[in-house]
Amino acid sequence: MEKGSREIHMNEISSLIYRIFEWITRFAYLQLLWILFSLIGGIILGIFPATVAMFAIIRKWLRGNTEISLFPVFWSFYKNEFHKSNQVGLILYLLIFIIGIDFIYLYENSGQLTWVQAPLFAFMLLSLLFVSYLFPAFVHFELNHFSIMKHAFFMMLVHPLHSLLMLLSLLSLAVIVYYIPAFGFIFGASSSAFITMSLALHAFNKLQKR
Repeated sequence: MEKGSREIHMNEISSLIYRIFEWITRFAYLQLLWILFSLIGGIILGIFPATVAMFAIIRKWLRGNTEISLFPVFWSFYKNEFHKSNQVGLILYLLIFIIGIDFIYLYENSGQLTWVQAPLFAFMLLSLLFVSYLFPAFVHFELNHFSIMKHAFFMMLVHPLHSLLMLLSLLSLAVIVYYIPAFGFIFGASSSAFITMSLALHAFNKLQKR
């Protein structure tokens, strides 16, 4: 009886280890597809449809559809959302430009605390949260560009706890990537997308239940 219990326990451990490595492989492969298709689009035109495809796949995982074939599904989303995602991307490029100007200003005046810096920090954090909700909203709601951005901004405001958890999780991930750069190259995009998609999806589901 004891021997049988040991064998069952070992089988459960082996099954757990297998599932862990299976998910590690999935995240690494998804990251590879994201990099590959971003490069195919010349980065500028490729990064947004590749990011949308990555979020769409993670959304399927979170909703229980974990046995999908990654490459054809990724390619399907990439191709179908190429134009729409790049149209939204034009707005994001403008936002990134503004944040870049703010960051340069803060860097050059890092030794001097002024009243101007607080609003700039707040704007940068809000922009990060807005982008974190934008891609989940893009793949979750079938809406036009303006409505997607409106939903993302609205969700960011009405779910402060989710927004705070999202921000803390992404900052923690950034610390890990800083100390282990290889982790960022292999899992950085896919793991950050998983964090934001899971928290955003929970917020979306809470709103729909009301």
